[in-house]
Amino acid sequence: MLTVRDLRVSYGMSEVIHGISLDVGENETVAIMGRNGMGKTTLFKSLIGMHPSSSGEITFNGKELSKAQSYQRVASGIAYVPQGRMVFPTLTVEENIMAGLEASGRKKVPDDIYELFPVLLEMRHRKAGNLSGGQQQQLAIGRALAADPKILLLDEPTEGIQPSIIKQLATTLNEIKQLRKISIVVSEQVLSFALAVSDRMLVIDKGHIVHEASGDQIDRAHISRYLSV
Repeated sequence: MLTVRDLRVSYGMSEVIHGISLDVGENETVAIMGRNGMGKTTLFKSLIGMHPSSSGEITFNGKELSKAQSYQRVASGIAYVPQGRMVFPTLTVEENIMAGLEASGRKKVPDDIYELFPVLLEMRHRKAGNLSGGQQQQLAIGRALAADPKILLLDEPTEGIQPSIIKQLATTLNEIKQLRKISIVVSEQVLSFALAVSDRMLVIDKGHIVHEASGDQIDRAHISRYLSV
């Protein structure tokens, strides 16, 4: 589904992502674990085209996208939920979701979005800026799903959200993967959340992938060492 080979990303003369390679399969959830400042957000911004890569290849569904603009990557089937959610605060919940329809050409909000996130249906006429952090996160994911993506990139989705909502979000992401048959890549620091949603884990440290594991091979203690401050 998604193949990244020897990706390098820099800010000015400072290289932040140092030759990362990774693969994401169809209907697979991959968690990218790491502390703040290790390169997770830079990697995601590069994958969606918000920050250019200095070298390397990004291939999605057999199409090379390294030089493609962000809107072209969205049109190809990649959706991105940024860190901090970035909803449009002065628009209603429904207007936010409708903004995501632009990429899919649909005119109506898909029913499954409101089924996955009942609170969005209940609050569809409320301004997004008046929602709680957890509700805004659900809205940001709903808006991304409105674009009918084949792969969903989620950057730090649990940030600033209370534990009960984190558990609910994990359940919903698993439902999304099964209902939509899409792949998910999530960057995260909360190990329990990542374990609940991922098929495979990668650990990023100082711009390098330093560990990869799946299933019974996942060593919580080993991964935790890369998450502690």
